[in-house]
Amino acid sequence: MSWRLLTSGESHGRGLLVIVDGLPSGLAVSREDLSSVLERRRRGFGRGARKNAERDELIVWGGIRNGRTTGAPVGISVGNAEWESWDGAMNPWATDPADENFRAVTSPRPGHADLPGGIKFGGADLRNILERASARTTAPRTLAGALASLVLKELGVSVRSAVDSIGGVTVNLPSTEEEWEHAARSELGAAREEDEPALKARITASGEEGTSIGGTFVVSVSGLPAGIGSFTEWDRRLDGRLAGALMAIPAIKGVEIGDGFRTADLTGKEVHDPIFAEGGRWSRGTNHAGGIEGGMSNGEDILIRAAMKPIPTMKKGLPSFDIKAGRVSEAHSERSDVCAVSSASVVAEAMTAWIIGCAVAEQFGSDRMDDLKERFGNYRQHCERWNLHEHMSS
Repeated sequence: MSWRLLTSGESHGRGLLVIVDGLPSGLAVSREDLSSVLERRRRGFGRGARKNAERDELIVWGGIRNGRTTGAPVGISVGNAEWESWDGAMNPWATDPADENFRAVTSPRPGHADLPGGIKFGGADLRNILERASARTTAPRTLAGALASLVLKELGVSVRSAVDSIGGVTVNLPSTEEEWEHAARSELGAAREEDEPALKARITASGEEGTSIGGTFVVSVSGLPAGIGSFTEWDRRLDGRLAGALMAIPAIKGVEIGDGFRTADLTGKEVHDPIFAEGGRWSRGTNHAGGIEGGMSNGEDILIRAAMKPIPTMKKGLPSFDIKAGRVSEAHSERSDVCAVSSASVVAEAMTAWIIGCAVAEQFGSDRMDDLKERFGNYRQHCERWNLHEHMSS
């Protein structure tokens, strides 16, 4: 059994679509389960004015009935509350390019998909590129991840995220359940309220300069037993799949698991986590590996950190070239965010849940949620029984 995910739609189009195929039947899903995740994605100090217009009204087209999945593909759309004002620019049928509402884009933004996408697909209007390359299109991916999170929650696995730094201002990471919960509520994704003023000041200063700002965040997976993923083929390695999914989020430029890049400057005895046998069971004193060894979960919390670059769209555009007029120009500018690190952390949390869910489905796949829970539970018991004494006597 495998899960599949397909999305469609543009930033200012009529709406965004997601189809999730392969989810087991019998999974409890509420409107709040989905809308609350989109609300977290939409939030954020430093987000632009558009966040107030993104009401994210959901329509379920299939796959969920009476609050539970049916086993059929789940189809959900997220409407664009501003569609009427963008109809002239995004209408799928013939529109006059001379119309003032056509909103053609001819000056590519450095750091965005505009220029390479225009070269790839052709045409002088780069709106065809930026509309689909927009981070707004992460909304349907976030919905898919929300569904995956519900499956994992039923299995005793939780996926959470928190902001680590913004513009070089580093904050405390969650160390308690209360701090993880605060990070989920915070408009900055911060674990502690006392850290928020410094982040707000950094974001405000960047906004006043007419520029944007990036940062880092962490994603944590807890409750996952050892052995999820595989070393047997390169494309089944869990760390590779997670890194690929997070790097596919717009503006993400780096992903590390555990101590990541820091390990390059250390020795082996400083990096690897010693294995102990306490009470006849395996234990690890540290978690430098970030919960993954050999492409598989090792039973410790999976810890991922990702770096987000500043958003390419800025109030004061960088030097560019108008491909229609054939002259030097300032890069195109639309409503944009000063900082979207907290929003990106929610998308990364969702994509992490999606990848973990896919790996679990492949390993224990079933068409029914109750059967999946039984299979996963049996494997968890196997992991608990596979202690040092049994292994040595086998």
